Parts: sequence; structure tokens; C-alpha cells
Amino acid sequence: MDQDLRSYQFRKEREASWRELETLVEKLERRRTSRFSFEELNRLPHLYRATLSGLSVARAISLDKGIVRYLESLSARAYMALYGSRQTFAQALSRLLGHQVPDAVRRSAFVILLATLFMALGAIAGYWLVLSDPEQYFAIVPEGLAQGRTPYTDAETLRATIYSDGSDDAASLTAFASTLFTHNAIVGIFAFALGFAATAPTILLMFYNGLLLGAMFRVFAMHGLGFDFFAWLSIHGTTELFAIILCGAGGIIIGNAIIFPGRHTRFENLAIAGKRAGLLIIAAIIMLFAAGLIEGIGRQTVQVAELRLLIGFGALALWLIYFMRVGRE
Repeated sequence: MDQDLRSYQFRKEREASWRELETLVEKLERRRTSRFSFEELNRLPHLYRATLSGLSVARAISLDKGIVRYLESLSARAYMALYGSRQTFAQALSRLLGHQVPDAVRRSAFVILLATLFMALGAIAGYWLVLSDPEQYFAIVPEGLAQGRTPYTDAETLRATIYSDGSDDAASLTAFASTLFTHNAIVGIFAFALGFAATAPTILLMFYNGLLLGAMFRVFAMHGLGFDFFAWLSIHGTTELFAIILCGAGGIIIGNAIIFPGRHTRFENLAIAGKRAGLLIIAAIIMLFAAGLIEGIGRQTVQVAELRLLIGFGALALWLIYFMRVGRE
């Protein structure tokens, strides 16, 4: 009985301020800030602090649980209304793509160049290995990816895999491009994920992906189709390979955070590095989606090597402009 009396008295003394705060919070939640008077804006933080004080007292003297739950809910709503994000989804997305993503890429320029270097070294190695001994091709390129395209395939068959003449060869071209895209997407995922294993697997994957490209390029080049293959690959490959490199850079950032934690603990450093690496992965996902669209549309509709190069390196130029210029303060 005594506790009920205390609860009644406690609520009677403070309920008016709770109701007032609840009314103001509802206005904030409905984004009706234009209807606030100066006095209401001035009272809002005082009411919030008074409610928190009341909640503390209610807990301390073990008042009715219904009052405690009500004050907890009101305090949480008031906190979110006062200090929570005021951004809409569109504003948050605009900030993400208009500032955070390109800024993360700029701050990761050295690591991105490092990932590019490993892939380029792999491409050079793959080219020279097949040049010195065509049999090496079978040790480098899996049969599922090669799909019958080997150093011993005739030039006409190889040409049909990169140019469509409207015949059944178009299906072969589609399968080859889809397989290559799927392979690159998987490499990108693993390149990032394996960064947790102290970077080394990520570096090896970057090198191996370059090795595959170099070996395949040599096969087409030895039949006089090097330029044609390069142009076919560039129409979507400049975007696609850039995305893979960003994934590799993200993996290297994660691995570096684990190996060299600096003044932070490894978990703290991993959390810091993970934010930047995560933004690189967001960029890579967007680029892979764009590469899929470019590859799906341009693969069969664009049959001129020079135009393929123009589209591919035009897309690369646009990505570089976006990452280097957008979001600068």
C-alpha cells in the first residue's frame, strides 16, 4: 500500500512534464519542427534531462514497473529524436556515394596501386610462361575457364569467341564472357575475405588472376588476335578488373591492420581499417554491377575492336574522374 502511494505521488508530481516531453517528441518524430516555438525548443532538453532523472529515481526506489518501462521508452524516444540521425535515406545514400566512397578510394591509392602491380606482374608472367612453353597454359588456366580455347585451337574458332556473326557462335561467346565474369567476381570476393589471413593469400590471388589473363592473351596473340582479345576484354574488363583490384586492396588493408596494429590493439585497428575496406567493397560491388550491364549490352552489339576500346577506356576514365574528383572538400 505504501509503495502504491509513493508511485501515485511520484507520478502526480512529474506526469505533466512527461506528457509535455512526449508531445514534443511526437512532433520531432513526425518532422514537424517548423511548428516549434522558441519556448518549446528551449524546454526540450530540460524536459529530457528531467525525465532521465525521474527514471533514475524510479529505479532506485523500486517504483511500479509500469512507470519504469514508460520512462525507459520515453527516454529512448527522446534520445533518438534529439540526437539520432536526421538524414533521409536519399541523403545518406548521397553522402555515401558522393563523399565517403570516393574519399576512401583516394585514401587507399597506394594500396590500390600495390594490388594493381601484383596483377600486372602476374599477367606478364603468364604471357611469358606460355610464350616459352605453350604446354604451361594447361597448368595455369582451368579447363572450365578455357572452354576449349588452347594454344592448339585454330584462329577461326578463337575469333568466334570474341566476335559474334549472328550464328550459333553467339552462344559460345556469351558462355565464355559469363564464365570469365563469374570467375573474376569470385576472385574479388576471396581477395577481400582472405585478407584476414595476413594478406598473403590476397596478394597471391591478385597475381594468379593476372597470370590467367596473361596466359589467355598469349593464346590469342599467337594467332594474330591479341589486339582483338584486348579490345573485347576492355569493353567490360576495365571496370571489372578495377573492381577486383579494389577488392584486393580491401583485403590488403585488412591484412595490414592485423599484422601491424600500431598503437591500437589488433581488434581496434581492424575496426578502423574495416570501415575503409568496406567502402572499397561497396565501390567494387557497384562497379561489378556496371560491368555486368556493359558486358551484357556491349558484348554482342559492339563488334568493332576500336569502338570496344573506346567504350572500355571511356568507362575507366569516368571511374577515375569519379574517384579522384567527387567529394573533395
